[in-house]
Amino acid sequence: MPHMTRKTVSLAALMFLAAPVVSYANDVSVPPQAGTSGAVAKITPMSPPQSVLKADDFKEADLWGRIRTGYAIPDINNVLVDKHVTWYRTRPDHIARTSARASRYLYHVVQELEKRGMPTELALLPIIESAFNPQAYSSANAAGMWQFVPGTGKDFNLKQNMFKDERRGVLTSTDAALSYLQKLYGMFGDWPLALAAYNWGEGNVQKAIKKNQSLGKPTDFESLADLMPAETRNYVPKLQAVKNIIANPGQFGVSLPPIGNEAYFTAIDKTSDIDLTIAAQLAELSVDEFKALNPQFNRPVIIGDEQTKILLPKENAEKFTTNLAKWGQSLSTWTTHKITGARESIASLASRFGTTPEVIRQANNIPAKSSVRAGSTILVPKISTSANIDIAEQIVDNAVLAFEAERSTARGARRAQPESRAQKLKARAANAVAEIKSRVTGKRAKAMVAEPQSRHRKRAS
Repeated sequence: MPHMTRKTVSLAALMFLAAPVVSYANDVSVPPQAGTSGAVAKITPMSPPQSVLKADDFKEADLWGRIRTGYAIPDINNVLVDKHVTWYRTRPDHIARTSARASRYLYHVVQELEKRGMPTELALLPIIESAFNPQAYSSANAAGMWQFVPGTGKDFNLKQNMFKDERRGVLTSTDAALSYLQKLYGMFGDWPLALAAYNWGEGNVQKAIKKNQSLGKPTDFESLADLMPAETRNYVPKLQAVKNIIANPGQFGVSLPPIGNEAYFTAIDKTSDIDLTIAAQLAELSVDEFKALNPQFNRPVIIGDEQTKILLPKENAEKFTTNLAKWGQSLSTWTTHKITGARESIASLASRFGTTPEVIRQANNIPAKSSVRAGSTILVPKISTSANIDIAEQIVDNAVLAFEAERSTARGARRAQPESRAQKLKARAANAVAEIKSRVTGKRAKAMVAEPQSRHRKRAS
């Protein structure tokens, strides 16, 4: 994969230059571009420096500026790009919401792209995929800000089990997405085609290329666009539209909320189980803010192992460490229980584990009027005998949870006392009266027609 050319200018060389230099990412410097921001140092040739210059003196103050300097994908310009520019620039509320969410994750994405030598406009791709919402879930079962479907997630080792879905994890999904994009670029040698394959699948893009080759036609993105579904045909133009707006927001009348060019979070290893609410409490964060940085956890307990990391803002990570050292109590109040038969109702389980049916349902996302099938594993409150035992890795990897309709109503009907002769006569008379009324009025029930759902993902808001 070609790396973007960047020039590193030493301090000695700067002494002989009259022109200012803009630098970012520690030891990397590039010429300033229109619309970018950053500190500029003026150095008089042949004069001794007044102070030692540091890398941060040339660092972009705004993360949007840092992204602009790393653009490396050739531009496209067509009516679809114009259409999507209009869509975004006329929705300032959408841009504001998306930027607010992106402010937590964007620095990490840009850092990872630069480590791999990849074009930095790829950091804008989650704007297209999910509006930077790690909880986004599509009708095609794609999840997370990078929108991995289950099968592709498994291909890139994203764990998906009862306790966590790494397709929504900030670190794991970003690593998988960039690896996938690198793989696709290696296959096609062209970023627009790699992006089309990210959306449509590499097999479909390969078939389209072979078809055009057989007809003696070009095989670039725009030449293949007519063979693509509408979503893929618009995919690269959408990214180009966002890229254009970020490059020069003033030209399009857009006010970009500033995002600081510094890490928003840090990672803490967690090798033992901890309740999600306790983790948020130790970090002195609201549960919602904690979940925004750790959206992969599906249950009220975070399973600890060698790979488990909790993301926290830097100042809250220090609070977490300090408060954890003083905690002195159990960190987890949950364990697992395997349903062995139909007799284990939610009500009986609640009684057995000293809680309420509502708590059991909420912890396990059990729908109303549903029961748990035999063989399922559920979360239950810890009792004294399991107070200091973490949930085993084997259980985490193999636990399943399945539901079925509650049988209590049907069972109750079978056990009901038989109706008396008078009750039967009364019921028959009521039915006869209802039938006569129906015939006299001639009214018929109207059928409800369900609106068909689109199979295509809608733009996130």
